[in-house]
Amino acid sequence: MSEIQPMIAPQEDGSGSVPETVHEPPQPTPITDQEVGEYREQDRFLPIANVSRIMKQSVPHTAKIAKDAKECVQECVSEFISFITSEAAEKCQMEKRKTIGGEDILYAMVSLGFENYAETLKIHLAKLRQHQAGSSSNPRQEHRED
Repeated sequence: MSEIQPMIAPQEDGSGSVPETVHEPPQPTPITDQEVGEYREQDRFLPIANVSRIMKQSVPHTAKIAKDAKECVQECVSEFISFITSEAAEKCQMEKRKTIGGEDILYAMVSLGFENYAETLKIHLAKLRQHQAGSSSNPRQEHRED
């Protein structure tokens, strides 16, 4: 008994094969102007006190930082965090996951051109996980100051 081969109509390129179907990834739902307007500025930015404290740690003790400089950095770091997080969120959405993990942030940083920072963060992430693994295995561990 012979097997029956399906008949494939010739394609535009003259071949008799059917091209593979390309599946486009789902597009994230865009945020509307109304949704953006619902957020207050203080809700979108990191607290100025936290930004100020971090900035003060980076300059000499005698240096002063102007209020407009603090506000500028506040807006920049908040935007940077949103930028990286939205890229990581897109990756999670494509993979049908709801939780953004450390690896997703590292992936986002590399894909957006921040490879130099991603390498440093990879080391910090490994140290954090090592510390968490150590503290979870010994929950009654007391912190002593020697």
